[in-house]
Amino acid sequence: MFPTDPSPWQASAACAGLSPSVVFARRPKDAAPALRACADCPVRRECEAAVAPAESYFDGVCAGRLWRNGRAADAQRVAKAVAMAGSRRRG
Repeated sequence: MFPTDPSPWQASAACAGLSPSVVFARRPKDAAPALRACADCPVRRECEAAVAPAESYFDGVCAGRLWRNGRAADAQRVAKAVAMAGSRRRG
């Protein structure tokens, strides 16, 4: 049985209140809110250690990066898409 209460580091995560559809998004523009939340998150190391995205074929946002099948997506392309998503949101 899995515990229902988040661990202390999970409760401190900047993404704690975000929708799973954002956190586990595969496209940068859909994951933009989670990626922005990660930028100043105090528990990025704990997140990456717990999720182990490279070993688990993880899809989504973990420790400030977008992952697809356990591989980090190209950081420049992700940053560009996140910036474009942010400008559309403000515009």
